[in-house]
Amino acid sequence: MLKCASVYTHEIDVPEIALADIKAQLNQKITLLEHSVGIVMCHPEYIATGVLKHVCENLPFDLAGITTASQAVNDEVGELILTIFVMTSDDVCFKAGVTDSIDGEIDAITKAAYEKAAAHESGLPKLAILFPPFPDERHSGDSYVKAWKKIIPSTPFFGTHAIDDTVSFKESETIYNGMNKKDAISFVLCYGNINPRFFIATLPENSTVSIRAKVTKSHGNFVYEVNNMNAQKFFIDADMHENMLIPIPFMIDLLKRDDYDGVPVIRGYSSFTEDGTAVFFGDIDEGSTFSLLECTSDNVLSTSLREIKRINTLSNVNGALLFPCAVRRMPLLGANKPLSELQIAKNTINPDIPFMMGYAGGEICPTSIKNGVPTNRFHNYSLIILVV
Repeated sequence: MLKCASVYTHEIDVPEIALADIKAQLNQKITLLEHSVGIVMCHPEYIATGVLKHVCENLPFDLAGITTASQAVNDEVGELILTIFVMTSDDVCFKAGVTDSIDGEIDAITKAAYEKAAAHESGLPKLAILFPPFPDERHSGDSYVKAWKKIIPSTPFFGTHAIDDTVSFKESETIYNGMNKKDAISFVLCYGNINPRFFIATLPENSTVSIRAKVTKSHGNFVYEVNNMNAQKFFIDADMHENMLIPIPFMIDLLKRDDYDGVPVIRGYSSFTEDGTAVFFGDIDEGSTFSLLECTSDNVLSTSLREIKRINTLSNVNGALLFPCAVRRMPLLGANKPLSELQIAKNTINPDIPFMMGYAGGEICPTSIKNGVPTNRFHNYSLIILVV
């Protein structure tokens, strides 16, 4: 049996008070079984004040997670908040770990960290929860998924990239126990009697705008040509260049991939290089086609409500993790309701289902699982949900 609980603290100045808050809620909500782990998310200020380190070092289980912009749990929604989602079980085993700096060879570094964490496990994990740093020009969001697929290709991945509440995300960090790092992947491997289920809320396809095109030259997350034109020139000619200064969702098919399951993914644009190459946060396959979607507050909230409602319809639900893309906050900020998506979760999920929700810098979640093999994907602009 797996049991879960979500706890939180608003105390940001005094580590001892924050720890007392967390422990009091844990004692009230859950009895720890043989194996336990915590998923932690917090505003970066909790690192600066020493609260995160003190809390992590004084709890009787490993913790892994990220910094984020705003969060929700069953009892609270907020921005300056630290939340922990605890999983405990006698028949589910958890192995938490962290990689070395991924400035080097990401495949070798990831494999070494996995092997260290999984050293005493005979089988493969039933679920991997991943917390990479925010994507950049060195590492697209897909690079982390690819590295893990080479190690455990039949394991479903779920996770989020670190962010903060700034425009540049320069303060974002990944978390492992009392440590915080800007260039490492923290993670939790789950073994045994666990039944993960996944849902994805993207922007509705009926929000597609008129432009559709084909990527005719690309490599990884660099798009060189669209419709056989220089990428930047294409967007200028399409009167889109000015709009590229703000995040625009690109709905991409993955027709060139052997494991394409008919589910498109959404990509976010990052920048243009000096030669007019478009840089995206995730890979865009050469030969794929794309269309543009409209990111509005109504689109965000309607798709969130639809998928969050599904949690209540399932059987054998012990808890849920929800990671919406940070860009989904932007139209909500403009509408002066930045916490609305979080409030939907708090108001909709049955009170007896522990949950944690926190904004993501790119989402990792399977689009399907066929013949036991998950189609693990990197997403933008999406809300991903894990039910355990």
